[in-house]
Amino acid sequence: MIDLALPWALLALPLPWLAYRLLPAMETAEAALRVPAANLPLRILQTTGPGLRRARVLAALLAWLLLVIAAAQPRWIGAPLSLPTSGRDLMLAVDISESMELADMKLDGELVDRLTATRRVVGEFVQRRKGDRLGLILFGSETYVHVPLTFDRATLARLLDEARIGFAGQATAIGDAIGLAVKRLRERPDQARVLVLLTDGANTAGHVQPIQAAELAAQTGVKIYTIGIGAEELAVSGPFGFFNRTVNPSANLDEATLQKIAELTGGGYFRARDTGELEQIYAMLDELEPIDQDPETYRPIRSLAHWPLGLATLLTLLLAAGTLAHRLPLPGLRRNARGTDVT
Repeated sequence: MIDLALPWALLALPLPWLAYRLLPAMETAEAALRVPAANLPLRILQTTGPGLRRARVLAALLAWLLLVIAAAQPRWIGAPLSLPTSGRDLMLAVDISESMELADMKLDGELVDRLTATRRVVGEFVQRRKGDRLGLILFGSETYVHVPLTFDRATLARLLDEARIGFAGQATAIGDAIGLAVKRLRERPDQARVLVLLTDGANTAGHVQPIQAAELAAQTGVKIYTIGIGAEELAVSGPFGFFNRTVNPSANLDEATLQKIAELTGGGYFRARDTGELEQIYAMLDELEPIDQDPETYRPIRSLAHWPLGLATLLTLLLAAGTLAHRLPLPGLRRNARGTDVT
């Protein structure tokens, strides 16, 4: 069906009539012009007989009517469509702090940075979560909702793929990320609130401590699964290729806090030392049991305002062309002070 998003805009329809009734008429006196009889097409355009004047007035009123209709925003509303509602409301919180730039994860046989590996595995996980409402939180020194809860998995995967190191600062605000997720999930149905938080470090920024945020999540029924990402061994070359040694690039990972967060909220803690383990973790998360929620529907909406707006523009251009032709100072046609054409 078709309706108007802003029907009150139709109140502007009588404005031309009010202007005609209330404003004084403009008096003009035009100099006589001459146009040779050979310029018949232009002479026809310049004719100002009663019939043509009436047609111009009607065209102007029609253009005004179309402009008002366009301002009222006509739109087509389709038939109701059912949304899949058997899944969960699942927020993904991904660490994009500076440490996620460390290249210690193997992907397709090559070492890549932690964020690149995360984008690949989480992107595949998102595509599999049919029926879930998904959201994405990115955090570093600051925390923000990159994608609100949505059924549009393709858009979320694309926006995750566009995330870059440094977008949210250099440090890691785990507590703030949990707090923001709780704020977004607490209005959703019980037993359907899940947060999957992935990080490679410890809480070094933010206003809320992770344990405090986890306690708040437990009170509001948000289950948190935490994932610690990063290899435990990485070969490092010394100067000139000598004195090679092995270091632990995940020495700063606060596993105790991540385990406590999962324990407080009834979730679980997972350790991803390589891409294979990360894939296994998200495969395990895929086994979350869906629950029944209240059925939801939506109706597709398509704007139709461009049609009346385009027609109004065309009429206005035609009126402007007629007015310009009427005022051209061409020789051969005399016009008296009243605007009547005389040969």
